[in-house]
Amino acid sequence: MSLLVVLSDETAGPVLPEALARALSDAGLDVAGCADCGTFVRQVEALAPAQALICLPLPTPALLEALRAWSGAPPCALSLVSGPLSGAQHEELAQLGVHAWMQADGFAAASLAALTARAQARWQRESALRTELESLRTRMDERKWVDRAKGLLMSARGIGEDEAFGLLRGAAMHANLRLGEVSRSVIEAAQWADAINRAGQLRMLSQRLVRVAAQLLGSIDAQRARVLRTQSAERVQQNLDHLAALGLGAAGAQALAQAQAAWSGLAPALTARPTAAGLAHVDQRAEVLLSAAEALTEALEASGARRALRIVNICGRQRMRAQRLAKDALLAAALKEKAANARLVPTMAEFEAALLELERAPLSTTEIRAALASARDEWLRLVGGVHALDSADGRATLVRSSDALVDTFERLTASYEHSLQVIMS
Repeated sequence: MSLLVVLSDETAGPVLPEALARALSDAGLDVAGCADCGTFVRQVEALAPAQALICLPLPTPALLEALRAWSGAPPCALSLVSGPLSGAQHEELAQLGVHAWMQADGFAAASLAALTARAQARWQRESALRTELESLRTRMDERKWVDRAKGLLMSARGIGEDEAFGLLRGAAMHANLRLGEVSRSVIEAAQWADAINRAGQLRMLSQRLVRVAAQLLGSIDAQRARVLRTQSAERVQQNLDHLAALGLGAAGAQALAQAQAAWSGLAPALTARPTAAGLAHVDQRAEVLLSAAEALTEALEASGARRALRIVNICGRQRMRAQRLAKDALLAAALKEKAANARLVPTMAEFEAALLELERAPLSTTEIRAALASARDEWLRLVGGVHALDSADGRATLVRSSDALVDTFERLTASYEHSLQVIMS
């Protein structure tokens, strides 16, 4: 058995007494090296002995400090030879991981052999118990993830417990992973999809709030606009609070902080009396929030590291484009704003391209296809409202259709978010 011997501190370094060296040799113990209390932990890491034999007149504060580095689970067996100890000292040393003790009374080979044998047996037993405990904790943790993943699949897909478990087990076999690992990935995929959805909502809400402000300035369904302004502002704050509670990584946390700062700049401007100058200021602040929300959504999608999550982002962005188109049309009509008017055609082109991509995507169900068909019809009405912007009916159609499209793409985004392909990606 290889042994590290820990001795009292010496000016020239710890030196193994001749009597002790002879007794250890007679006991069949191979001394791998010597250390003092200050170098004890480093020497154990460097030499990886089977056991450490501590020979001190009495335990010192330096020894106790060294033992605390292992939190009661040292990497090798520990035995102690010292003077008499009190009951409290024995208890403290046992908690720190010392496995056997012998009173110093000369160095007899038989006594040292028996001491180190006891320490080794106890360390092996404790190691086996720790391994068993860790295995039990792992199984319990896996069971928790499996139950949560089954519940998610049952809720999202409307299937029974047996079918949900079959999906998880099949995925685990296909990926050659533990069932708990697959289940945890399923939960994480759902959480990332939800986070991307919520971050994407911030994009839409930034544009809706400006559109609502333009409605109030133009007295277009003003009562409903005030209600929608309150609801939208509350929804922005709720989504920011939810995302802040997720414990995002560095990139996500930084992007979230920028979105929170942008919202702090926009929120006070929303409560001011509607004026042309105030509306332009609100739009500028909303563009900052839009940019921050876009960066946040992209950061979350990258963090999720799942290609299937991209479809959630694409669909969610359509909500923003519907509101942006309506907002820019109203700004162009109310403020004669050239920049807003110039954005109309590119926004319509982006919306049309994304709608085509969603219609052609293989990730689809009967429910999704029906919703896309409804979105196509509503999109044509929205475009008609843009072309009839000079009339009151055209502006009313613009507002109604943009909100209807948001509702449709809210449902669509939720459908993609809960689709089996995204959850099991």
